[in-house]
This record gives sequence, C-alpha cells and structure tokens, in this order.
Amino acid sequence: MTQFAVDSSQDPGKAFCARVSPRTRLLACVAIVLLQANLAFAQGPAGQAGQQQAPTNQPAPAPEAPAPPANGTTAAPPTLAQQAQQAQQQAVVPQPATAPQRPFHVEMPRGHHNPLAAYRPSTAPELDLSNSPRLENLIRDGKLYISLKDAIALAIENNLDIAYFRYNFPIAQTDIERTKSGAFANGVNTGISQSTGFGTSSGGGGGGGGAGSSAGAGGIVQSTLGQGTTVPSFDPFLTFNGYVDHTTTQEVNQFQVGTQTLKTNTIQGLANFSQSFPLGTNIFAQYQGERQTNNSPYSSINPTLYSSFAVEITQPFLAGFGTATNERYIKIAKRNAQITDLAFKQQVIATVTQVETVYWDLVNAYEDEQLKSRSLAFAQQTLDIDQKQVALNAIPALQVTTDESLVATSEGDLTVSRSTLRLNELTIKNLLTKTDDPTIDEMPVIPLDLKGEPDPNASKPIDTLIDEAEKNRPEVAIYQLAADIQKQSLKDINSELLPSLNAFGLYVGNGTGGPENPFCTLGAECKSDLPTGFPGMFQNIFNYSAPEYKVGVTLAINLRNRQQKADQFRAVLDYRKSQIQFEQQQKGIRFDVRNSQFALQQAQARVDATQKARDLAQHTFDITEQEQKLGAKSSYDVLVVQNQLVIAESTLFAAQTQFEKAKVDIDRATGETLERTGVSIDDAKTGVVTHGP
Repeated sequence: MTQFAVDSSQDPGKAFCARVSPRTRLLACVAIVLLQANLAFAQGPAGQAGQQQAPTNQPAPAPEAPAPPANGTTAAPPTLAQQAQQAQQQAVVPQPATAPQRPFHVEMPRGHHNPLAAYRPSTAPELDLSNSPRLENLIRDGKLYISLKDAIALAIENNLDIAYFRYNFPIAQTDIERTKSGAFANGVNTGISQSTGFGTSSGGGGGGGGAGSSAGAGGIVQSTLGQGTTVPSFDPFLTFNGYVDHTTTQEVNQFQVGTQTLKTNTIQGLANFSQSFPLGTNIFAQYQGERQTNNSPYSSINPTLYSSFAVEITQPFLAGFGTATNERYIKIAKRNAQITDLAFKQQVIATVTQVETVYWDLVNAYEDEQLKSRSLAFAQQTLDIDQKQVALNAIPALQVTTDESLVATSEGDLTVSRSTLRLNELTIKNLLTKTDDPTIDEMPVIPLDLKGEPDPNASKPIDTLIDEAEKNRPEVAIYQLAADIQKQSLKDINSELLPSLNAFGLYVGNGTGGPENPFCTLGAECKSDLPTGFPGMFQNIFNYSAPEYKVGVTLAINLRNRQQKADQFRAVLDYRKSQIQFEQQQKGIRFDVRNSQFALQQAQARVDATQKARDLAQHTFDITEQEQKLGAKSSYDVLVVQNQLVIAESTLFAAQTQFEKAKVDIDRATGETLERTGVSIDDAKTGVVTHGP
C-alpha cells in the first residue's frame, strides 16, 4: 500500500532557475534558498530532514492501523495481520493448557434393565455454554487474531444456530421410539436459521408428522400425510380393577333368600391385558376373580368363589391389514431422521457461508480503516507543513483553511470507518461465540487472511456446475425423501377405502367353588360337589370343565364412503403438488447456479476495472507529488489527488470483498462449501473440530 508523505529535502532550484531571466532567476533562487533553510530548521537537525515530528493535535491512530512513517518511501510497512502471519511462520507461541472441548452427546433413555425406568422422567445433559478453548488460543496481546479457517472452526464449535440444530438428532430418535408404539410421528423442525445478533431468519419445517397441520387461508388445514386406518397401539397394556363391597338389602319376600335382611360382602379383582401387532392382530386376555359371602340360609356354599379367564384374538383382513398400513408412522419417522441429517448439513453450509461472508466484510472494514488512517495522517502532515509555510509568508493563509477542512473530512471518514469495523468485529464475534464475554466483546479482531484462495468453480462450465449442484446440495435429497414419503402415503391411505372385515376367536374358562354353608337349611340340597378351596376352583378354569368358545366374523361396510374417498383423492392431489414443488426446486437450483456464476464473473471484472483505476490514481498521485516538489503544483493539488487515490483504493477493497463473497456464494450454490473449506460433518455433529478446516 502506498504511503502518502511529503519530502521537502530535495532542491528544485536548478530546474526552476533554468527557465527564467537572469534577474528573476537571481531573486527566485534567493527566495528558494531562504525557504529551504527555514524548512530545514523547522524540520529538525541535519540528517532528520525527511522525518516529521507528530503534531500535538493529530488524533491517535487505531491500534490495528499504526500511522506510517513520513520518510517519503513508497513501500508500506506490514500491517498487524501480516506481522501476526510472520510470527506464526517463525515460531509457535506456546499456549496455556485448557480443558478439552466436551463433545455433544445426548443418549436416548433406556430402561430394559430397570422395569421402573419407563415410569420415571428422563433428562438431558445440561447445556455447555462455555466458549471452546480454541478461542482463547487465538488471543494475543489483547487482540483476537483469526484466519478464515479459524473462524470456520470456531463457528463449528460455538455457533448457536448449529448447537440448536444438533438437538434435532435426538428429537428425531424420540419420534422413532414414539412411532414404534403405534403413535403418529410428531415430525422434526428442520428450518435453517442464520442469526447475527441483529435478526434471525429461518426456513420452513422439514420432517413431516403423521397428523400435522399448517395454517391455511381459511383456518386450519389438515395434511393427508400419514392418513389411513387407525393404527393400534403396539405397546402391551395391563389394567387392574379391584374393589371390596358390602351391601345390605331389605328383602320384601323372605321366602327367596331365607332372611328379611340380606347382607352381602364381595371382593372382586379384574385384570386385562391387550397388545396389537403390525399385521393388525390384536390379543385380549382377561382374568376375573370374586369372593362373596352372605347370610342367606339358602346358599349351599358360603363363601362363594368364582373366577374366569378369557382370551380373544382378532385379525382384520381388509381395512387395517398388513405392516404397510400399520407401520406407516415408523417409516415416516425414519425418513424424517434421514431428512434431519441432510438438513443439518444444509444448516452447516448456511452457517459456514455466513461466517465466510462476514469474515470478508471484516477484512474490507479492516483495510478501509487502515486506509482512512493513512489518509488522515497525510492530510495532517500536509496541514503541518502548510502552517509553517504560512508562518514564513510563503503561501496564502487560505491554503491552511483548506487543509483544515480536508483534515476534518478525513477525521469524519475515519470515525465512520472505525464504527463500521467495530460493527463487523461485533458481528463475527457473535457468530463465533456461545455467550457474551465483556473482555472479548471489547477486543479488536485482526483478520489474518486478507485474500482468498483461487476457486476452481470460477473456470468450470455451467453444465458441470449444475450437475455438481444437483448431486451435492442436500435440498435435492431432502425433496426426494419427502416425495418418497408422499408416494408411500398414497398406498397407505388406500387401506382406508376398504370395508372392515375382522375374524375373531374367543375362549373362556370358568371356575366356581367354595366350602359348604354350615347354616344351610335346605337339607340334601346343601351338599355340593364343587371344589372347596381356591386351588381347585382355579384349576377348573383351564381343565375345560366349564368352557365357552366362539368363532366369528364382523363385517362393516360404509355404503357411501365419502370421507375416505375424498381423503384418498386429496392425497393424490397433494402428491401431484409435491411433484411440482420438486420441479420448482430443480429449476431454482439451476437458476441459483447460473446467477452465482454471473455474479462471480461480474465481481472478477469489477476487480480488474477497479485495480486499473487504482493504478491510474496511484500514477497520477506520484506525478502530482513530483510536480509539487518541483513547485508546479500546490499542496492542495496533492491533497485532491490523494483523496482520489483513497477513493480508488477503497473501491478496490470493496470490489475484492464482493469477489470473495461471490466465490463463497458459488460454492454454496454448487453444494461444495464443506468440501472446499474442509469441514467434517462428524465434527459439526459433536461440536469439536478434530480434522481442522
């Protein structure tokens, strides 16, 4: 970068005196010699005429943009970023040992070894909101030095958008566990978010549920995805009901029970077990036990023991038959888990793209701030020289006023540039940290990579880029999986059109017993052959002594079937809409790739044009500076040309930034962001970078 400085140590007298008359030449030469002598005394002792002392009213330069030495040289001193790069190449600075980053891991609760675990709440590990040790290792002398690869690695470990999305993986697994019980899939929100601290944007949800809904123009619109016959619960259910009852009844006719007041004590227990299976088969078992005592003298046994055991098996053969319809929620949940995995890759691509974009904005703001600092230093130096010349009555006082105006303008430009730099520092730190740290919030950020590497996509044919995009972009696979779910839903919903035809078989075993009633007054009828105790009574349940069995079918036909027919046809229409969406997505990808390539070509052309403009402005400045040394141009002319050079260099920086961002965008459009930056999806899932971008 060119340094703006004024060197007044050269004597232009010879060239000037050769062009005028002898008398005028003599007077001019004397004036020039006196002026040079005064300037030499004003500048300092001999041997230091080329150096300018810093004026007391000059604003202190930013720590990351030190003022250049006013020695008239054109070679720019290395920036802090370049110094940091040189330091990294020369020696590795030892860093204090820090605790390793804890990888993200949420294990699904399992209760196979503990039967009570299914009835206890589960919890996930506490959030780890501490920034990764990598961040501390990049801090030196109160400044944060980051390269583009460092920024990407920090985003993988600390970015909250990625951290938020990681929880979708265990959520998808809970959906699979839920559907294994026969329940519908809740779905997983796979919307992509890009937060910078100044706003959040997120895309639509991805994984679909079994009975999800979305807001429609006229109210709630129910989706046909996952509809069909009712899926029974595959979890076994055991219910128990028991009671103790005492009843006193005043009898109107004592002849029936042998007593005017009948007192009955009953103890009863009822247990039911049911379970369904993917074929639609349902098993229902029931056991009932009862013990009853009373004060009737007509009862031959007292207490009376009774129990029964019943088993019923039901199997549908039309509606609700088969694994295709009864396991449809499980298939949807598994496809949603695949979509979640692809959407996570899409989220990582979006975050890495955003980090790269913000990084190049930071580089632009960093270089622009340094440029504005040098411009202010040059304007201030020119003002100091002109003030000394005014004191010698060598130039008009109006020139100083003009210089002061340009200094004020440069100070304002530098203030705006520094504010922009601070904003970009805040933005990138927000993307690369989990929590706010007051120390880091106020810390300057020094970008180490001031220029990106060449992008191979810049020279590839458009057809090749489109083929790579259709192969690499996760959106393509997401739409294909969604289309497969819709297509499978068409088959599942057909079962709902069929009549209900179920076959069932029932077996019931009964057992009755009890000891003889010692207060029985019926004579010979008080004798009983029934078992007197519970074991004998229970045995009679299963020895076919008092059985009941039944086999039959049930048939239910909806004679119009309008609801089911409408749902089935609507599912077909929804599938046709999904096909249109897939085609829209394909067209959108092709347009996106073409647009990114056009933007890259335009950005490259803009860099070439602004580079030429900057070179011309530099050449003009060099000529004007030489003419000013020869006395043909004033300091104001040099300031004007210098300001034009600053504008040209600022425009070049902006064009280079847009070119880097265009390279980032074409990588995103072709789905090659992760491959080009070396990001590992496995590292992104755990939140610990081990491979290094």
